[in-house]
Amino acid sequence: MAQEIKVPDIGDFDEVEIIELLVAEGDTVEKEQPLITLESDKATLEVPSTAAGRITSLKVAEGDKVSEGDVIATVEAEDESGDDDGDEEPAGDTAEADKQSDEPRGADEPSEEADDSDGDEADDSGSGETVEVKVPDIGDFDSVEVIEVLVAEGDTVEKEQPLITLESDKATLEVPSTVAGTIRELKVKEGSTVSEGDLIALVASASGGGKPAKSESKSGGDSAKASSGSAPKSEPKATTPASDPKNDKHNYDCDVLVLGSGPGGYTAAFRAADMGLNVTLVERHSVLGGVCLNVGCIPSKALLHSAKVIEDAANMASHGVTFGKPEIDLAKLLDYKQSVIDQLTGGLKSMAAKRKVNVVNGTGTFADEHTLKIDGNDEVSQLTFNKAIIAVGSEPVMLPGWPEDERIWTSEEALSPDEIPGSLLVVGGGIIGCEIANVYAAHGTEVDVVEMTDSLIPGADKDLIKPLTKRMNKRCGNIWVSTKVTGLKANKKALKATFEGKDAPESKNYDRVLVAVGRKPNGHKIGAENAGLEVNERGFIPVDKQCRTNVAHIFAIGDVSGEPQLAHRATHQGKVAAECCAGEKAAFDAKCIPSVVYTDPEVAWTGVTETQAKKEGIEYTKSAFPWAANGRAIGLDATDGSTKLLFGADGRIIGAGAVGSGAGDLIAETCLAIEMGADAHDIGLTIHPHPTLAETVGMAAEAEAGTLTDLYIPKKKK
Repeated sequence: MAQEIKVPDIGDFDEVEIIELLVAEGDTVEKEQPLITLESDKATLEVPSTAAGRITSLKVAEGDKVSEGDVIATVEAEDESGDDDGDEEPAGDTAEADKQSDEPRGADEPSEEADDSDGDEADDSGSGETVEVKVPDIGDFDSVEVIEVLVAEGDTVEKEQPLITLESDKATLEVPSTVAGTIRELKVKEGSTVSEGDLIALVASASGGGKPAKSESKSGGDSAKASSGSAPKSEPKATTPASDPKNDKHNYDCDVLVLGSGPGGYTAAFRAADMGLNVTLVERHSVLGGVCLNVGCIPSKALLHSAKVIEDAANMASHGVTFGKPEIDLAKLLDYKQSVIDQLTGGLKSMAAKRKVNVVNGTGTFADEHTLKIDGNDEVSQLTFNKAIIAVGSEPVMLPGWPEDERIWTSEEALSPDEIPGSLLVVGGGIIGCEIANVYAAHGTEVDVVEMTDSLIPGADKDLIKPLTKRMNKRCGNIWVSTKVTGLKANKKALKATFEGKDAPESKNYDRVLVAVGRKPNGHKIGAENAGLEVNERGFIPVDKQCRTNVAHIFAIGDVSGEPQLAHRATHQGKVAAECCAGEKAAFDAKCIPSVVYTDPEVAWTGVTETQAKKEGIEYTKSAFPWAANGRAIGLDATDGSTKLLFGADGRIIGAGAVGSGAGDLIAETCLAIEMGADAHDIGLTIHPHPTLAETVGMAAEAEAGTLTDLYIPKKKK
């Protein structure tokens, strides 16, 4: 018979948007198989079918908004008797039957468990069959505490009426009855811990009498922060379309193929392997680690460390400690940089071997949606896969019309120079440009920086950039903002650059020119069209919260999947993609992604910036603490630093920034505060060690809360 599948109790939420349909008309579904995905401002929730059968009609579409009781679909049940549990089978025929009763039963004896997929026919029959109501799928949570029992023995309950309230460390969840009837026996009490499949109560279906059950849900406090019956926000349901091929039906070379071994790629491969999947990692270079470990983040930080030691030694002269002029052995310095790289990439090789990840070297391009062609490998020409994770990263943008000359560098060449040049022009004052400019300026090169916008590091607030700009103006020859390079000519002795800008000269000669104007994703270099993958004009591959592309079994992470193009974003996406490949409930749902400029001073920010808040009309208050009032900063001669926090209209932190020594380490605390929804008191009342720079975070929060004693701040007029 046809059954209507309706939206169950979803707490206080009303008009919740459907963000994905997981089935289509004509599909055959199992009981508890997800039909749709809902998304509120607090959580993502999948609504399962309450019956097994065939979808005869879908009543909703993506983008629709639904509330409790709305009809999702009609299902033609597989067994019109309403008994899904095979009552006519002998008791010993299945393992499931053994679980239902300790007493054997005959072939004609009905099971004690009625159909708990719907319960409607049991209601109509008045048979009073006993139904076991169990804890449903609650994600990865195990041994969750029962904080409230909402019914008592003898109560009459409706189908979908909450019976108990569970509370994990992430959310509060009500478990509803799967059938209407009378509570015969409760199997749990407050303080009990339960997991999926545990018995909650025995319900005599369709029997009258009994006292009315209380149906009010727990509200207020922490429990109000999550919807009743909702999955925790950090554990949204994995959405694997019904059409997703299964490896048990195909003879693929691997369960998961990961293309690219940067921070996102190797993380995805290792996480998938840890979850028991057969993983192949394809990397075009001979070593793992991608751009970040080999020619990007890691080598640049090794050289920035050298630059900071030189700067710190020079700065100590004014405090009574004088060193001689540094003598730079470039070959030895580059050996040190390479030793750092080798230690990390060697560790990756070892971990891949221990996890039994199959590493294939070669350039991979898609031949079709389940096949990757391999070029540059004499032993392997192609690989087939059940699922794939694309982690091919990005490459530097080169300016059109410029000559091809080995003296024109990208960041890769700048981190492995054949000599320390006498002069260097850095084109682009973003993160990469500023970091490399500082490296070369500290090692004796005359450096000029040119930036088209009106400030260095365009993505950061100007008050954070001001101390860095001041320091770089002392180190570098020139910093020209609101200026562009109009031409570059490769002469025999020098590279001649011409400029257009208020303060820039008409032209100037340089030994080397670094192009640091951004990076472009490699989406157009992998034969994406052969696999039916969508790639936009810029080379990005659009993905959803599960990092899934438009092809259901192919995922994309890291630089190729969108901005910001940061290694730590790729790492977290890699775990999400791997977990989804393994059928886990996972989604990339970060509230904030920090950015750090590893110069001296460092600049770091996360969440909403002031520039963004003003542009988008976001209501906020700012609280800042100057490092000139911090004992640790004074001892470090870092008094030009500062820490600021932004709080939203509800008093919770929405953004943060810092400039000064170790700012990148400080910002991590504020990221956690944003993720946890902390307010000024939460941060200010957290005891920070003294004397540390970390205290500036707590003191900035105290300034917002009005409890700061380390500065005198006049009270705000009400």
